[in-house]
Amino acid sequence: MSVPASITLEIESLNVEETEALGAALGAQLDPGDVVCLEGDLGAGKTALVRGVGRGWGVLERVTSPTFTLVHEHRRTQDDRVLYHVDCYRLERAADAWSLGLEEMLHSTDNVVLEWPERVAEMLPDGRLWIEFEIGDDTRRTLRVSASEDRYAHLIEALRSRVAG
Repeated sequence: MSVPASITLEIESLNVEETEALGAALGAQLDPGDVVCLEGDLGAGKTALVRGVGRGWGVLERVTSPTFTLVHEHRRTQDDRVLYHVDCYRLERAADAWSLGLEEMLHSTDNVVLEWPERVAEMLPDGRLWIEFEIGDDTRRTLRVSASEDRYAHLIEALRSRVAG
């Protein structure tokens, strides 16, 4: 089945646990080299989603925000693949990301999840999954998920299946 590029999905998450469960469904479906971009205000739930991604992907340790370290590297023991969790919030310009080795991460067979990707937009590959977070009330979040290439459509379908039940 061919799924067109630029497909989108809107998901409402009622609490942190639902956001983490969505992340776990996403993490379980990541293919080598997948890039996931998370856009949203502080406190929107980006790190909660990444905690779930880590769990679904196979990270053994707890995933925390890399706000002050900028990059957390999580390695899976079964295949030695890496999940990079990158927080670009403190970067003043895209050129600052070069010193982090972001370009190498983005063009590797490892997986990259970026918070605040809009700060390094010119470095991002054309193919990626983009999730925009909108804060509702205290715990409710709306996630707008879009795929820029057909290869990311399966990730949207995994999330659609999770939401459908």
